[in-house]
Amino acid sequence: MLKKILGFAPKLESDGSYSPSKMALKMGVSNKTDFENISYQKYHGEKSKILVIFTEEKNLKMKNGKFFSTGNHPVEALVPMLHLKNAGFKFEIATPTGKPVVFEMWAFPEKDEHVKTLYNELKSNLDKPLKLSDFINSSFSHSDSYAAVFIPGGHGAMIGIPEDENVGKILRWSHENNLFTISLCHGPGAFLATTLNNQKFLYEGYNMAVFPDSVDNKTPMFGYLPGKMPYGLSEKLKRLGVKLMNTKMDKTVCIDRRLITGSSPLASNELGKLAAKTLLKELK
Repeated sequence: MLKKILGFAPKLESDGSYSPSKMALKMGVSNKTDFENISYQKYHGEKSKILVIFTEEKNLKMKNGKFFSTGNHPVEALVPMLHLKNAGFKFEIATPTGKPVVFEMWAFPEKDEHVKTLYNELKSNLDKPLKLSDFINSSFSHSDSYAAVFIPGGHGAMIGIPEDENVGKILRWSHENNLFTISLCHGPGAFLATTLNNQKFLYEGYNMAVFPDSVDNKTPMFGYLPGKMPYGLSEKLKRLGVKLMNTKMDKTVCIDRRLITGSSPLASNELGKLAAKTLLKELK
């Protein structure tokens, strides 16, 4: 009761899941992003496409059995995409089974016109995305058309995607064809899919920026999460041989070979800039 009075109690949604408390939203969610509307020298080559793998799942089960109302974080998805769009790249949007993309709409920056405009432009594709298996069947033989695979963050990226064999296939396809792979925050949970069927982890020895478990462990105290995470992502990646480049929720971004990562929603703008500039440099 005291938590509810003080604004620390997570909000109970109609489906029984919990979204962040009033205090958590006040502390961690802004109506406007730090997006920099940069005019890049646009890319006009044949490798103009970027596959974006979104989650189609909303509810993440915590250790205590409660469900967190999540999805992809809109800032972590749309701000990097704004930079990549400004650099001349186009998007193919996909979810594991072709169900609509799910966003953490409680985190949507309502006063950011750039983000709102891109969201509205993509809305029809977000509602009717590609199925990953269809992408594999139709596009694996056309790797010359693609520059990168982008996996946005948000806790929803940890529901099903790390266990999806098609995600693992696409990440290996990207790696083998010298495409870039871009992700941030909890999005690198998708990289665990490369270990399925007893395969060697694709990113052993890589430097990465990832959302730190230490922050996830603290957020239930002020009602961001309704309980402890089912497992610690950064520690799991570390045990697989990843070198973590950040210990805080900050603006850290990292590039190692053709992998570009960012640590948190605070890194969305920096990740977008790094990805856009890197792709333009490498593909010119």
